[in-house]
Amino acid sequence: MRFVDEAEIRVEAGDGGNGIATFRREKYIPMGGPDGGDGGDGGSVYLVATENVNTLVDFRYHSVHRAQRGQNGMGRNCTGRKGDDCYVKVPPGTIVYEAETGEKIGDLTRVGEQLLVAKGGFHGLGNTRFKSSVNRAPQQFSKGSSGEHRILRLELMVIADVGLLGMPNAGKSSLIRSVSSARPKVADYPFTTLHPNLGVVSVDELRSFVIADIPGVIEGAAEGAGLGLQFLRHLSRTGLLLHMVDVAPYESMETPVEAAQKIIHEVEKWSDELAHKPRWLVLNKIDRLPEDEVEEHCRLIVDQLGWEGSVFKISALKKQGTQELMYAIMEFLEQERRAQREQD
Repeated sequence: MRFVDEAEIRVEAGDGGNGIATFRREKYIPMGGPDGGDGGDGGSVYLVATENVNTLVDFRYHSVHRAQRGQNGMGRNCTGRKGDDCYVKVPPGTIVYEAETGEKIGDLTRVGEQLLVAKGGFHGLGNTRFKSSVNRAPQQFSKGSSGEHRILRLELMVIADVGLLGMPNAGKSSLIRSVSSARPKVADYPFTTLHPNLGVVSVDELRSFVIADIPGVIEGAAEGAGLGLQFLRHLSRTGLLLHMVDVAPYESMETPVEAAQKIIHEVEKWSDELAHKPRWLVLNKIDRLPEDEVEEHCRLIVDQLGWEGSVFKISALKKQGTQELMYAIMEFLEQERRAQREQD
């Protein structure tokens, strides 16, 4: 199965236009001499980070991207037109690799950034270029060079301020639906999201942040089980992780503590840097518990995990506690940004 955060595409730059060998032929102008023009350069292929593109899913159906060939030269010293460049839109956070060698070509992190991935061919020369004092009527011309053809592997690193981490059906998609305009699929049965979803959370008119719903991680993800290996890497660029735990799992043999410990174990195996990233515990689906048992039930989970960081109790479905969580996140991110500016 191919996942939407990785894609393989073929890019083909345009060939350069050929030069031409022609001679000036006009009435009353004998021996007019060579007037063959140069061809036009071939178009190049660029990847462009674009704001309204969030996934690589479109490359499943459109995997070949070609720039235009340069026009051939013409008589009367007319140069052929340059081939049009091809601009391929990709999401910010896309890393580009040479598929055959695995060499990293570039990294598009900001909206508007461009990366040249296939250079167009150089134009051919017309016979005018070969004229000299000893060669008044050159017959030679040159052909344009071929444009670059490459197969690229694109890998999307989700760029978000906050990443949601948790087992499948922990309520990550429900949370992002409740606090932003993103609409990932949710259901009342266990399943996992197949690709990241980004949502913009607006705390007020001038304050907002981006939250990423990362596909659920299962045991063995660090070794490649399930989708976890494909997406654990996306969390490395987030400033804060929300570790979501289902406090009342639906027909599950695992307790909330066991589920949380599996996630912690996979994150530690995957990356020590990721394991030490700021992480808050979010106990979700408290609406499934009797109201008078919520505090005690959540306290037991926290104690058994030995959790020493921030803890929030919410119901993403009922939007209970979500506003307080979003405000706390905004305050944390603003403090981090101020600290970063002071360091710079």
